[in-house]
Amino acid sequence: MGLSRLAALHGVATSYSPSPDVTVSVPDDTVIAVLAALGVDAGTPADVRKCLAAAESRSRLLPPTVVVWAGEPLPPALAGLPPGSTVTVEPEPSDLPGHPAGRPPAPLSMRARAAAPAEPVASGEPAPAPEAAPAPGAAPAWWIPPPHGVHRIHVRTPDNRRATATLVAAPPRLPQPPEGTHGFLVQLYSLLSARSWGMGDLGDLADLAAWAGRSVGSGFVQVNPLHAAVPGKPTDPSPYRPSSRRFPDPVHLHVESIPEYGHVRDRAALDDLRQDAAALSEAVLNKGALIDRDAVWELKRQALELVAQVPLTPGRRADYCDFLAEQGQALEDHALWCALAEVHGPDWHTWPEALRAPRSPGTARARSELLDRVDFHCRLAWLTAGQLAAAQRAAEDAGMGVGIVHDLAVGVHPAGADTWSQQEAFAHGMSVGAPPDAFNARGQDWGLPPWRPDVLAATGYAAYRGLLRGLLAHAGALRIDHVMGLFRLWWVPEGRPPTDGTYVAYDAEAMLAVLVLEAHRAGTSVVGEDLGTVAPGVREALARRGVLGTSVLWFERDWEGDGRPLAPEEWRRDCLATATTHDLPSTAARLTGDHVTLRHRLGLLTRSMEEELTADLTDTAEWLALLARLRMLPEGDGDEEAAVRAVHRFLRRTPARMTGVWLPDTVGDRRPQNLPGTWDQYPNWRLPIADPEGHPVTLEEITASPRLHGLMEVLRPRKPHTAPPGERRP
Repeated sequence: MGLSRLAALHGVATSYSPSPDVTVSVPDDTVIAVLAALGVDAGTPADVRKCLAAAESRSRLLPPTVVVWAGEPLPPALAGLPPGSTVTVEPEPSDLPGHPAGRPPAPLSMRARAAAPAEPVASGEPAPAPEAAPAPGAAPAWWIPPPHGVHRIHVRTPDNRRATATLVAAPPRLPQPPEGTHGFLVQLYSLLSARSWGMGDLGDLADLAAWAGRSVGSGFVQVNPLHAAVPGKPTDPSPYRPSSRRFPDPVHLHVESIPEYGHVRDRAALDDLRQDAAALSEAVLNKGALIDRDAVWELKRQALELVAQVPLTPGRRADYCDFLAEQGQALEDHALWCALAEVHGPDWHTWPEALRAPRSPGTARARSELLDRVDFHCRLAWLTAGQLAAAQRAAEDAGMGVGIVHDLAVGVHPAGADTWSQQEAFAHGMSVGAPPDAFNARGQDWGLPPWRPDVLAATGYAAYRGLLRGLLAHAGALRIDHVMGLFRLWWVPEGRPPTDGTYVAYDAEAMLAVLVLEAHRAGTSVVGEDLGTVAPGVREALARRGVLGTSVLWFERDWEGDGRPLAPEEWRRDCLATATTHDLPSTAARLTGDHVTLRHRLGLLTRSMEEELTADLTDTAEWLALLARLRMLPEGDGDEEAAVRAVHRFLRRTPARMTGVWLPDTVGDRRPQNLPGTWDQYPNWRLPIADPEGHPVTLEEITASPRLHGLMEVLRPRKPHTAPPGERRP
């Protein structure tokens, strides 16, 4: 009982429900291990009693972080302050328009009071009028709403108790995308143009956006996470296990677009590198080779080192200095980690002891010794940010109502830059995953260390705010992988199977408030990937704040009723509707059953191939029958291209705000980009987009494809939408 109470006080679950009628108890060893990762010693009954007594004896006037939503009632932490308490808010300097630069804005002072006669305020201040009952949904009359931002709040009670906390003041909802917009979903590395250096790059992304906006009326292009990867040979190819989520990977640079490229003196060396890059692309496009990120980076690194020798012009130098000042310590730490990884390897746990902490004297010496390499990696971050901005400008110039939709991975690699530079923020010895469910009886372990919710709250969510601000700087919208992680994550202790994990809760109110605030500042929308097991109330909470969900056609059934496919009008409005994702079969593979054959060949089926094929064909037949009844399949059975078009006609008929088209679907690609449950058995994250026969196709060939243009005909824009106040227009 004591362990359960202690766990509850720290947001650690001691049981969970994989289905409404099933409750599973979490092993005590798991609970003890998770508490230890949160700095709570529960190893013995005596330790439990001691920690429980200490936790229950602490009485906080305010939690570490307090959230207020504009126009909504105050949270209990503020509404319940003792009458007569003095409340002072120190706003962020940048959040008060017109305030002189470099000078902090004046604090906002107020006095909490009851509905009874008001108490006098400090000498020299006018006495407040008696408080009237607040209107429904409004804050009390004594409260002076601060501007949107992350502030400091100070409270002093009449009995002289004091507290200071972070105050997140957020608008009530996110900006919304234009209604009825469509766009492409693509893994950028897989999109090679004729000029690529062996994998798709930011020049290709800008070109795709410019073409899609102008030629087929698309409103967005959604890409995979472009986060910095952990270097090494081989590099982990998954974009969902990055070294850092805060900074992008320079492997995505289009080298020739860098202004200094044309002024490199050693043209012969550049020509040699370009020839090698052309050979890489030729091998991928015409010789059956896989995308080799390591080989691409080796060539680009050499080219970028030549480019870095070119002096910056005064204007470029000023822009670079501004970037350094804006990014601050976070960029310096990231660049130093990159420099140290070049010398000591990519896993900081194996570095010399003196270098394993970012603020150690040994690290300070290394920072000085590696100054040139640190500057090189800072410059790469600056160049990559510039090309990200250029891609978004290209999308906007092409008339896209959203532009580039970036992707936020759920976590980072345990050996990478983020875990080194923010060690105190991560729960070491823990990994994020998923509990056992109907689709995976063994659960999942993703190998990603989770953020500690207590440290996030104590630091005012500084790391989370910086992460979002960096990602949103050049985005039209943001997709959040496993958005349920804003509420809770499944923690798996190191060395244990995923079945021995448990849920750890996060302050969802604070996580959402920071997200809404930063997206509001950037003017961007947010799409949450909410597929799989979702706790009750999560989708409703996300919808209330304007976070769109993700709806994939094959999963949209009446699960609480007869299980049949949902008619288009029964779909939710606030979502991105798609036929597939990077983790699922392409639409052609789904329609033909090719994905079952692939999984059988790799030994991934849990039933016989005949059983799997029967179940799959039955599922597909139900959908095709619905499409036929709705007269969306006039060509009849047996026409694969027509069926793919019909699927997208259906998606377009739903009320979904956004409709996403998997770019490989436009040319009939049958191969998934990632096959969950495999590692070296399948070339995950290394395949170029291909035609139905598996022959790779370039960006130029994709955009000229009759099959693509036939598919996009069914997605022509709906009637013009009149945007309500506060909504962006296409």
